[in-house]
Amino acid sequence: MDAGSFTLFLIFLIGVALLFDFLNGLHDAANSIATIVSTRVLRPQYAVFWAAFFNFIAFMFFGLHVAKTVGSGIVAPDLVDDFVILGALSGAIAWNVITWLGGIPSSSSHALIGGIVGAGMAKAGFSAVLWSGLSKTVAAIVLSPATGFFLAIFFVLIVAWSFVKASPSFADSTFRKLQFVSASLYSLGHGGNDAQKTMGIIAVLLYSHGVGGGEFNVPFWVVLSCQAAMALGTLFGGWRIVHTMGSKITRLSPMQGFCAETAGAITLFGATAMGIPVSTTHTITGAIVGVGASRRVSAVRWNIAQGIVVAWVITLPMSALIAALTYWLTTALFA
Repeated sequence: MDAGSFTLFLIFLIGVALLFDFLNGLHDAANSIATIVSTRVLRPQYAVFWAAFFNFIAFMFFGLHVAKTVGSGIVAPDLVDDFVILGALSGAIAWNVITWLGGIPSSSSHALIGGIVGAGMAKAGFSAVLWSGLSKTVAAIVLSPATGFFLAIFFVLIVAWSFVKASPSFADSTFRKLQFVSASLYSLGHGGNDAQKTMGIIAVLLYSHGVGGGEFNVPFWVVLSCQAAMALGTLFGGWRIVHTMGSKITRLSPMQGFCAETAGAITLFGATAMGIPVSTTHTITGAIVGVGASRRVSAVRWNIAQGIVVAWVITLPMSALIAALTYWLTTALFA
């Protein structure tokens, strides 16, 4: 590594990226622990430690396909500079904080993608965007919750038939134990997909500074730093959003929690393997709605779900707008 390539501003931007990763873990902790907390299988203070551990070790199980998509597949990497990264991170962090304060489970992932697109377009217009990579991400806004929804219903049907003759106490006891497995898998998928987005941002930042011989790659220290920052954020938890995800949308039994987490985990594993930066928030929300709807349509508080969907729709344009404004302001002042 060329030490001369590290300026104070570069170090500052890496710190901001890790701050975003921390906030991502804080904001999206609800995705990992909402179901296991709402079913009272684990107390909140134990659940966050459980989720943070699996968030951290996720790099041992997944490749870096999502990091490469975010770093070099959304905006042309040759156009990226310090001001683009600062704008992207500012848009994502600002929107995360706004939605966290409001207890709104929006997508940290799409806030970051919106930030990258907004800052890139502020610099070079529409030509900055790699539309094939962006289209995959936009399609996932619909596909990831839909996949979680239908997989959750499928698992509820399988489980219902398998335990049709079991006593309620036996079923409850069994799924309380199985939720430890499903929650672990979901936390693993969350750490595997979400932490890689920040890895991609830091990697393209290093690439823009000529670190690594002019080739896009993700150094191992970046991998460890991002996984640790996300795990630390998860430890602090996002309790407002846990309440929304775990109880306001629908009430969950341990069996339903297991089905929702398993459906979400499978969706995340598949998306990460394909290098698609999906929203863990969208995925688990779709799965939770799926298990609620499998009971009866009225079991889902559709007004709450509708509000969440509205937040999803406006996340990309709002974070892009904040990122673009930040880019124009910082370049006017410092460029």
